[in-house]
Amino acid sequence: MPTEGETSVPKDDDATDPFAGPLPKTLAEWRGRLTAEQFQITRMKGTERAFTGKYWKTETPGTYKCVCCGEPLFTSGDKFISECGWPAFSAPIDKKANGKVAETPDITFGMRRVEVTCRKCGAHLGHVFNDGPPPTGIRYCINSASIVLDEAKPGEDDAAGADTPDKKPGK
Repeated sequence: MPTEGETSVPKDDDATDPFAGPLPKTLAEWRGRLTAEQFQITRMKGTERAFTGKYWKTETPGTYKCVCCGEPLFTSGDKFISECGWPAFSAPIDKKANGKVAETPDITFGMRRVEVTCRKCGAHLGHVFNDGPPPTGIRYCINSASIVLDEAKPGEDDAAGADTPDKKPGK
């Protein structure tokens, strides 16, 4: 079982791949595979406290993958610092309507918003809002505990082809 805060994607030379094999089918199986925080956020639709997540200010080039199944979801080329306290992206890695993330209306807690989940395993990732920077005007507000950064190797950009160090809304 991973330790609290452990969210690393295996490197090419790792002997075991935590994403190999069939996906868990029960909550008990997911609980055994994830940290307590990852389980609470991805399987129970929780939210981490703002400004506490590992990736909210990260500018390292790479691909952000689902912590539950390893599916590539976002790239650092679409990441920006939104000052909301969570990692923010202007678009998912696959921008098609039936891409790698699913968007579902969410009216919990008396709010109207759109939940974002991993299409492959159903993990809760966060929410999407219409207050992002140009050109999309979209802000995918994602919990750090629901994703893991697969860092780009030295000399290569992420899948979006961007490696700008400081992306802020409007820039």
